[in-house]
Amino acid sequence: MVNRRKLLGQLAALPFLGSLFHPYSAAAKNPISATVGRDYFKELGVRTFINAAGTYTSMTGSLLRQEAVDAYNYAAQQYVNLDDLQDKVGARIAELIGCEAATVTAGAASAITLGTAGVLTGNDPKKASRIPNDLTGMKTEVILQKSHLIGYAHAIKNCGVKLILVETQKELEAAINEKTAMLWFLNAHNYQGKIQYKGFLEAAKKYNIPSFNDCAADVPPVENLWKYTDMGFDLVAFSGGKGMRGPQSTGLLLGRKDLIEAARLSAPPRGDTLGRGMKVNKEEILAMLIALENYLGRDHDKDWQLWDQQIRHIASTVGKVNGVKPEIHIPDIANHVPSLKIHWDESVVKTNPNEVRQALRDGHPSIETVGGAESVNITTWMLNPGEERIVAQRLKEILSKASS
Repeated sequence: MVNRRKLLGQLAALPFLGSLFHPYSAAAKNPISATVGRDYFKELGVRTFINAAGTYTSMTGSLLRQEAVDAYNYAAQQYVNLDDLQDKVGARIAELIGCEAATVTAGAASAITLGTAGVLTGNDPKKASRIPNDLTGMKTEVILQKSHLIGYAHAIKNCGVKLILVETQKELEAAINEKTAMLWFLNAHNYQGKIQYKGFLEAAKKYNIPSFNDCAADVPPVENLWKYTDMGFDLVAFSGGKGMRGPQSTGLLLGRKDLIEAARLSAPPRGDTLGRGMKVNKEEILAMLIALENYLGRDHDKDWQLWDQQIRHIASTVGKVNGVKPEIHIPDIANHVPSLKIHWDESVVKTNPNEVRQALRDGHPSIETVGGAESVNITTWMLNPGEERIVAQRLKEILSKASS
């Protein structure tokens, strides 16, 4: 296996001029339409916006870096064998990250479904053709913590298995039986459950049961790409269209070679399988690889400094409004980037977070943020340089008007 540190050093030496002159720069006037000749979204009546919210699927995730766009366009002009491309790209990704095997999937949820299917079927295509309706001869239960049960766990249930919920280490080990196929872990909720990594993996190894860690939104930091397979998880899933800035409809399934090969039995181009609708085209597969290469080779400290400067600029600007209290924080695991919660005294600033978010959305340019009834929440890692000034000024104007 190639030395990871040496490989990252080689990637860091590659030219990334495309990322410096990004076609989506807010400083340019209609940069996309100027390049392709048509403003397609405007023609369709679809409004674009500045993304101060983060990598949400509903907001189409992230923007592809230019290297990934170039790879996508390159692949669009030529035919290849899909399995051959997946084989070669998977091998390259495994080499870059330092795991046994990898494959590109149709998002992290697809990685969870295909990974679960691979655990159930092993290297038996006949079993793969029977999921989810007939699990005869297969194990039928997946154990996870109650605190890890979120909507994306439905990607496990797609395989027809039963979810067994536990809370303690004792309950986890008591729930393991001859029907147990897999232990599933939600990385973002590591500190919300009573069983953390060590206890979870100890149980998996003790009873020789495959373990799966869902790390969909868990880069940065870059080290997470190999941290959890190195830790001992048999399968790990990441979203491709979040921090790595690959195509939004891609994900990565990493881990044991036998399980990755088994997962591929339920993936396209095979037709009579659970995953037939989870197609990843040649353009997306290649673009995902190049996005990963770009991400691994980036100056991550420099990226962090930019995000931090942007978030502090917004906090400083809105903090000048009487009654407004900006709070900078960094989530522990998922979406681990400089973030901002903006609170205010509604007796002084006579509006609420929902009204502010709507005003930002309805303005020109439109700005998307998130949060609940208590605050307007912002991240800057999906902003183009300079857009933080637009966000800061608009927020200041809206909050100042409400306080006058």
